[in-house]
Amino acid sequence: MDMYQKREARQKKKMETSTDDKSAQGKNINWFPGHMTKALRMIDDQAKLVDGFIYVLDGRAPYSSLNPEFFKRIKDKPFLYVINKCDMANDVITNKWKAYFQEKGVRVITLDSTKSNSSRAVYVEVLKMMSEKLERFKLKGVNKSVRLMILGIPNCGKSTLINNFVGKKRAVTGDRPGVTRGKQWLTVDDKIELLDTPGTLYPSFNNQAIAKNVAFIGSINDSILDIEGLALDLIKKLQEINPAIIGDRYNTERGLEPLEIYEAICKKRGFILRGNEMDYTRAAKAIIDDYRKGKLGKITLEMPDTNYVRL
Repeated sequence: MDMYQKREARQKKKMETSTDDKSAQGKNINWFPGHMTKALRMIDDQAKLVDGFIYVLDGRAPYSSLNPEFFKRIKDKPFLYVINKCDMANDVITNKWKAYFQEKGVRVITLDSTKSNSSRAVYVEVLKMMSEKLERFKLKGVNKSVRLMILGIPNCGKSTLINNFVGKKRAVTGDRPGVTRGKQWLTVDDKIELLDTPGTLYPSFNNQAIAKNVAFIGSINDSILDIEGLALDLIKKLQEINPAIIGDRYNTERGLEPLEIYEAICKKRGFILRGNEMDYTRAAKAIIDDYRKGKLGKITLEMPDTNYVRL
């Protein structure tokens, strides 16, 4: 074995050991900063004042977007699921999710909130959902609008939807979690007022498969994540969904193990450090970024399952 082969062997062993450690660490993904605690308190206070809720889900991971903390606040008030970012999710699976929720008796629509006028469908559905209340206002001769709170985990597109709704850039948007920090009341017209709320996660992830999905789609601050381990987990996930996803994007051979795919991407993309060592961190960022920007195709991470217990 020559010097180069020995160095390659040492590097591979190091990466395998590192990813084993990261896999163990990955079982404890959690991100619940102080502003989310404040957000839940604010939601508690304001939930008593609203007439209904618009609950925004990320179409790439609809089930993982369901925060159980929100249902404690919604209680028996009407709510509408908006499966957003459908331009980045598998169309067939998105329709299955829509049918799944409808079978449970839940109001749901699908859309891409970045498209102009896409919120029109939300507006129409909200008027249907709140028709009885609006009719009561009318019969009493009261000129009053219904008030709805918009809920969602970080980076699900809530603020983009609101901006689409009101026809101007009123809510702060961004491609990272935690952009919206306070409450924002916005008037749509004389019938509807909206309350935007900060994207909020669970205080604790009991299901780490959900935690990983939420991390994959960018709803957890990357700075607290093991980015290399997350990239390896994403490769594994994409291989389970369709091995062609990675092969088509990065021109890697078929039949490779996830770590071998990771290394092949490093080599093909030139992510090499001095001493001919692979730059796993740079490759990780590229792989995750490609997924989040839709460069790997329209991919949904989870299918509807009759075993799901929360809606």
